[in-house]
Amino acid sequence: MENFYLEETSKTPKLSFDRKTGKFLMSGRSIPENSIEFYRPLFEWLDDYVKSPSDKTIFDIKLEYFNTSSSKCLVEIFRRLERIDNNSVVINWFYEEDDEDMQESGEDFKEIIDIPIVMNVIEN
Repeated sequence: MENFYLEETSKTPKLSFDRKTGKFLMSGRSIPENSIEFYRPLFEWLDDYVKSPSDKTIFDIKLEYFNTSSSKCLVEIFRRLERIDNNSVVINWFYEEDDEDMQESGEDFKEIIDIPIVMNVIEN
């Protein structure tokens, strides 16, 4: 199984998902024209990944901004990761210390997702 990688654009985030190490990164802005279409290849990749995951999966999320449809796609990503049997998945949610919206979004995900989400403040 190949790694999943997409370079960041002005409207879409960098997606770097390493199959062997289990290190995942999403960074930048997520405001694609059609979020479902944009994230569909990643959903399919994750469907394969969860069948034979790495011993530890660490997902770093460093988003500056995301729209509502991207939020729904994030939940879909998290739901797929919840399928990994052992409790070996950690999500690191990064936000700038003065960005209350991103902090609240991370806190909201913590309440609905059954994976540990570690909140990480990026100091200015």
